[in-house]
Amino acid sequence: MSLKKQKLNLMKRINYILYLSITLLLINCSNEKNQFPTDKRYWDVNDYDEVVRTLRFGYESDEKLPNFKDPKTRIVVEKLTDEKNYKVILDDKKLGLKHKNKVAEKFFNKWKDMTRIYESTDRRDMYLYDQELLATWHFGLGLQLRYFKLGNDNIKENADDPNSKTVENNINSNINTLIKNYLIYLDQINNENSFTEEGKSKLAKGIDSYFTQLITLYPNADYSKMRHKSELMLKKANSNKIKSSLNKLIAMIDSKKE
Repeated sequence: MSLKKQKLNLMKRINYILYLSITLLLINCSNEKNQFPTDKRYWDVNDYDEVVRTLRFGYESDEKLPNFKDPKTRIVVEKLTDEKNYKVILDDKKLGLKHKNKVAEKFFNKWKDMTRIYESTDRRDMYLYDQELLATWHFGLGLQLRYFKLGNDNIKENADDPNSKTVENNINSNINTLIKNYLIYLDQINNENSFTEEGKSKLAKGIDSYFTQLITLYPNADYSKMRHKSELMLKKANSNKIKSSLNKLIAMIDSKKE
């Protein structure tokens, strides 16, 4: 065989190997996206680690992310934002406090990454996935109620004197941090024009549900900053549903002072 033919055959083999490699890579990427553990009853922290990583970094900018409107991928978002995934552990009275604290912290860290998945906007500054974005936020608001309570329970359990001023100050500090975290949700009202009407409705429902739970859980906390923030957002908001939710929130805060 001539040297020229040998080189030609070698190039064909190289091209064939490259073709196979690229094909396998594309298949693996496709399989990774399609192999979300949707058949599992509950997702644990390890599942969230894999799923969140795939959703954040496994899609091209022009690819559609799993969303509520797509019948094929809706289940992925539903599982991702299903609060039962953490409730099944954090609300289990048979499990130890330290164990639940560790799990809650891991979920909390994963949730902070979750909020980055659906934050993209289009050229009109409209959220591409406003329903999904708010669903991840609601997941986190409910999670934080448990996360901070477990932390405070742990402080009491490990203290020599659970009724000491130091313990009280630490617990109040945690509650204030929780309230500040909730104020970040109200910042979404600044982006009201980026939401669809359905999104604005969902944003308002988040205030009605989770902020009510917060104030019910900690009725004696200092909500002065939340009230002030609500008044400012009330002046900026255009949606009647959002305004209604803010007015109800302000009224509930005021009722705790009486």
